[in-house]
Amino acid sequence: MSTPDTTTQTGTPVASDEHSLAAGRDGAIALHDRYLVEKLAQFNRERIPERIVHAKGGGAFGEFVVTGDVSAYTRAAVFQPGARTETVQRFSSVAGEQGSPDTWRDVRGFSVKFYTTEGNYDIVGNNTPVFFIRDGIKFPDFIHSQKRLPGSGLRDADMQWDFWTLSPESAHQVTYLMGDRGLPRSWRHMPGFGSHTYQWINAAGERFWVKYHFDALQGNVEMSSEEAEAIAGADADYYRRDLYEAIERGEYPSWKLSVQVMPYEDAKTYRFNPFDLTKVWPHADYPLIEVGVHTLNRNPENFFAQIEQAAFSPANTVPGIDISPDRMLQARVFSYPDAQRYRVGTNYNQIPVNAPVAPVANYSQDGAQRHGFNSPSTPVYAPNSKGGPTADAAAAGVGSWESDGELVRTAATLHAEDDDFGQAGTLYREVFDAAAQERFLKTITGAVGAVQSPEIRERAIAYWTQVDAELGAALRRNLEADVEAVAATVDA
Repeated sequence: MSTPDTTTQTGTPVASDEHSLAAGRDGAIALHDRYLVEKLAQFNRERIPERIVHAKGGGAFGEFVVTGDVSAYTRAAVFQPGARTETVQRFSSVAGEQGSPDTWRDVRGFSVKFYTTEGNYDIVGNNTPVFFIRDGIKFPDFIHSQKRLPGSGLRDADMQWDFWTLSPESAHQVTYLMGDRGLPRSWRHMPGFGSHTYQWINAAGERFWVKYHFDALQGNVEMSSEEAEAIAGADADYYRRDLYEAIERGEYPSWKLSVQVMPYEDAKTYRFNPFDLTKVWPHADYPLIEVGVHTLNRNPENFFAQIEQAAFSPANTVPGIDISPDRMLQARVFSYPDAQRYRVGTNYNQIPVNAPVAPVANYSQDGAQRHGFNSPSTPVYAPNSKGGPTADAAAAGVGSWESDGELVRTAATLHAEDDDFGQAGTLYREVFDAAAQERFLKTITGAVGAVQSPEIRERAIAYWTQVDAELGAALRRNLEADVEAVAATVDA
């Protein structure tokens, strides 16, 4: 039976559900990709009032203190030697709704807002260094596959594994998710990552590519599946309670922030595509460089006003920091502030928790919930001869990269060692110890065992076989043994 063509909301045929329109294979995605914009904008408005993703969470206020010297790589004031910056941080689960248990197996959000002297800077990441997809046009589909069926309102293993096995780039992140990292002991005992590649620019205008790493000074500690399941039934707010009570006791959690720095020209020939969100840069190639320590030391006075209304976005950059050719990052630069305007309101940056400490001067006006405004004599347009603010590219320190390609819908250029399963296999074989491998096999046996469709189950076995042949064979044996055990029970 033939399948219908994908269309926009107005019935126009869509060229691709896989690739955003970009200026060449490695160029910037185009804002006039009408289906990408429609898809993300529609997705951002599916639910009210909670977040579409990362709905369940908690957070606190803190301070970031620079302890290293990375001034050779960035001019950003927040990362200059001796700088101290107030912060707010939010932790979250990706898939669960507001009332979902904290200890469900999931990726955890890890977002920090720095109230810098040059404007707010947000690092909006997770407790894993990679993600499930590499192009933002697939993000609504990915989240839909992890949420609930429209009929029954239930989460569905077939739906999850159907998407994952048809999106092989997910293998690296799913390996993290099904491993110990999927069940952290607490928000205090997990690492954080910016995940994306960002651009740093120094005072001389030299450009570098960077990745952010937050290492918990309390140690990275996980819990077992059995313990997580028991806690989910006993205390759905386990992580939120743990963070709040620890800070109240004066046990302030801290993370050391480090970066990997890649020289600008290295990206063109590096063995992995350095802008692929499903890949890591091995530390042997680009070792960690210490930047500073982030400490949470103050609980919110009002959870809704200060945490639920906190609005984070990778679009919030400061001079000396910019984005990269990472397609997921570019899509998020549009999608996140668009979601906040819908969720919190057009003037969400005037809410105290989101308001910068740096002065604000621009020509925006009006809109729902606006309470800050200029004097009547201040011009509301540019250019003007009334002494209003003027743009200055040199002051902004805007980053850039080269691209002269035609607009195309295609995957990015493959580098020498790019593939979808290689780094997932390395994670399983070289990072997981024998006990972690055993726990991992048990977890994926249960997850894939919940799949009802024989076709999708077979695809899932093939998926893990490409990650590691012995792992795939062991998974098949486990699943066949489970089927035989069920059959024996029925026969009896």
